[in-house]
Amino acid sequence: MSSSPHVLHQAQARELLAQVDAPQILRKLFQDLAAGQAVQPAQQLVEFPRAAGDFINYLGVLAEDGVYGVKTSPYIVREQGPLVTAWTLLMSMQTGQPLLLCDAAELTTARTAATTALAVEALAPLSARRLAIIGSGKVAQAHVHYVKQLRDWQHISLFSPSLANASAEAITQLKSLDPRVVIAASCDAAVDNADVILLCTSSAGPVLDPARLSKPALITSISTNAPRAHEVPPHSLNAMQVFCDYRQTTPGAAGDMLIAAEQHGWDPRAIVGDLPELLSDWVQRPAYDRHVFFRSIGLGLEDIALANALWRQL
Repeated sequence: MSSSPHVLHQAQARELLAQVDAPQILRKLFQDLAAGQAVQPAQQLVEFPRAAGDFINYLGVLAEDGVYGVKTSPYIVREQGPLVTAWTLLMSMQTGQPLLLCDAAELTTARTAATTALAVEALAPLSARRLAIIGSGKVAQAHVHYVKQLRDWQHISLFSPSLANASAEAITQLKSLDPRVVIAASCDAAVDNADVILLCTSSAGPVLDPARLSKPALITSISTNAPRAHEVPPHSLNAMQVFCDYRQTTPGAAGDMLIAAEQHGWDPRAIVGDLPELLSDWVQRPAYDRHVFFRSIGLGLEDIALANALWRQL
């Protein structure tokens, strides 16, 4: 076997991703994790000298599929703004040879949104009808794609501050994601009476205060490369039922959880459940007597599972 891996650039990865069922691939991954057929180490953060940035390594092993790998994502400080890239290397557990080197931009977008979709499917009230999305970039658009069929949504509201200066073409593109999409004038308007709120931003600080909501809702939040990034105030975790993608690693990396534990008395043991537990029916659906918060940080296994699916498509 050749030791030279297939190399997939962004456009090729996007084309192949359209041919796979990302949520179903990740569902199997989390079930394998629960069954002891996968290994998810903690993220590895390495800082560059002289505050020049950092890189995060996301590792993982899929024993049943006979592969392991690593996604490495640098955050490079520049005068014109930070540069963030990511590449995923897939390796064979049988031969020790590299199988695939893939530009991970599309993988990251798909796995982030597909993971949120699994959480919505497992946690959202079956009666949920109003969906709000905060953010308008590629990740937010992927969230719409993966969750739009999960409930009988009667109203899909989307807000991003950047849309104030958006072109008519950009607005039309967002509305084309689904006929139910409405562009809200403010964050408060978007989340008004929402059953499910998806935070899909690259913000380093809070974009939503759950205390301002009029009724209990499912709130999902993702990560960005900014140090200790969080989309809700860390102290708000104390008042919510908290779930995450993987309880063994998320509390040690999620900015809101780190700050809440250090400054606000929140205990990671308060996490009700994670996706391996939820998708193995080890944890019951939450009662909505208060907000339900789902936090994902992005797992190496997610990137590796999708990279493996792309390699098999080849």
